[in-house]
Amino acid sequence: ALGSNLGDREGYLRLALEGLGNVVAVSDVYETEPIGGPDAQGAYLNMVAVVDTSLDPFAFLRRCQRVEAHALRQRLVRWGPRTLDVDILFFDDMRLDTPELTVPHPRVVERRFVLAPLAQVAPDRVPENWDEVLPATVVTSRGPLPEQPA
Repeated sequence: ALGSNLGDREGYLRLALEGLGNVVAVSDVYETEPIGGPDAQGAYLNMVAVVDTSLDPFAFLRRCQRVEAHALRQRLVRWGPRTLDVDILFFDDMRLDTPELTVPHPRVVERRFVLAPLAQVAPDRVPENWDEVLPATVVTSRGPLPEQPA
């Protein structure tokens, strides 16, 4: 799952897609109001990418963290504004619960802004009736991520 609410949000999403490796599917981009964290944050752009990798989960996590660092991600406030957030939602059918990484992501089924794009690229990974069960929040599809401006 990819998210950005600071700076060139679309540019940071493109940076993530370029840095993750073999991206085999991408969802549309969704714009969402921030949930939790400090007040007065800007809206997020969120999307989900499916990546085919030969890396183990921890090596892939390090790759995700390098991509965030390349986007100058700063971790100053929990759930605060960020240039780029890259979360691993699933890693095949693996289950991990370590201080560094938990998969499946522990809050994936609670987040409409994750489930909406996930339903596009991996419908088998979303709970049945999720759209009816989760509290309504504003999650607006913006369509495919635009190409890099020339």
